[in-house]
Amino acid sequence: MASVDIDAWLWWLIGAAVLGIALVVTAMPELGMLAVGAVAAAGTAGLGGGVVLQVVVFAVVSVALIAVVRPIAARHRSQRPQLATGVDALKGRHAVVLERVDGTGGRIKLAGEVWSARSLDGSQSYEVGQEVDVVEIEGATAIVM
Repeated sequence: MASVDIDAWLWWLIGAAVLGIALVVTAMPELGMLAVGAVAAAGTAGLGGGVVLQVVVFAVVSVALIAVVRPIAARHRSQRPQLATGVDALKGRHAVVLERVDGTGGRIKLAGEVWSARSLDGSQSYEVGQEVDVVEIEGATAIVM
């Protein structure tokens, strides 16, 4: 029975594939960075680099990717979307009073729709035709000032 001698570069590619599968299963992006390191080590092996050089390339590429990519990914993940949608898009907009607005209620025209509204300051009131600013949306009521 003949033994199969697999080249080092193929072992690195097999390792990269295993890490890639683990990435998909666990959704841990660090595994993908390790897989890229394994592909770099496979390239080193394919070019005739020794085992020590392969391990060094794997370690350097993997650590560099983790050190550089993780903070960038974390920053992108933590940023809020720049485009406000839904009721968030209505905050800060101008509206026109349709029925007197005070601390207990009233009606405004906001973004082409009629909304119930009340004033932010309960003692403040706004008369028909006045322009107001939307400060907050609570349920179906716009809080204005």
